[in-house]
Amino acid sequence: MEYVRDLVWRPGMTVKELVEGFAATGFQSTELYKAAQIVVRMKREGAKVILTFTSNMGTSGLRGLFAQLIGVGLVDVVITTVGAIEEDVMKALGERFYIHRFQADDVELHERGMNRVGNLLISNDSYARFEAFATRLLEEIYREKKRLTVSELLREIGLRLEDENSFLYQAARRDVPVFCPAITDGSFGFHLFMARERHPDFDVDVVGDFGRMILYLSQEDRKGVIALGGGVSKHHAILMTLLSGGADYAVYITTSTQFSGSMSGATTSEAKSWGKIKDDSDSVTVIGDATILFPLVAAYALEVLREEGLIEA
Repeated sequence: MEYVRDLVWRPGMTVKELVEGFAATGFQSTELYKAAQIVVRMKREGAKVILTFTSNMGTSGLRGLFAQLIGVGLVDVVITTVGAIEEDVMKALGERFYIHRFQADDVELHERGMNRVGNLLISNDSYARFEAFATRLLEEIYREKKRLTVSELLREIGLRLEDENSFLYQAARRDVPVFCPAITDGSFGFHLFMARERHPDFDVDVVGDFGRMILYLSQEDRKGVIALGGGVSKHHAILMTLLSGGADYAVYITTSTQFSGSMSGATTSEAKSWGKIKDDSDSVTVIGDATILFPLVAAYALEVLREEGLIEA
């Protein structure tokens, strides 16, 4: 049995050493340490790693960290929602989002053409410039390909971006598929609709992409899931693992709890009842804000894996 140990700062302490100190701190700190270790083991033991995150994670500054994890070879599959796709492209085009306040005058923000995501703001002008880009982009892609799956479309977009901090850019260049099952759930969906109105033979195949997704993993693969938040992204990841024998590793980080019965709050333990995660899996659910917790997990994993020569950093 472990004993609680005091966490004490010392000059020159690294993130790795801080996270190691969480091991005996208790509560969610200890769970976070477990999560960091599991991510290391995913890579060390040759698992195919699925990273899922909700659109607000793309809005935040975590977007560059996602790109880095793909770039160093830690992530094999990405599943996200269309808001993250839109905002990844916006940032790649040079758009800037603003830090504001949670307690804002939202009526005033609306009058100023500002859209609030928690304590972040995105201007209507940013959306207008994105939409002009999306219209041109879809016309260009249509001239080259009349029919493609969602992940193929996102790869085409990534290849046209020039920002190394874009997860679409990194994924396209490392042949990491980016799946977005709810591709119409945002302004980009409207532009796909308008492209179809202009060109009735333009087909973005969601069902075909679903087939590619569920067949991507095999029973023989070791499989790991890192799910930040919940919703459609997380659900599709664990559907992939369900159909291929269950995940061997899983790390969930969420602010939701299990008591509402939501996908966002569903724990790794609950997933075992469905066969989405194996009974003997290496798994943990950490309750808290992923913008705080996931950078600690990622920094620990990157430092350990770099020391072991298992990543390209």
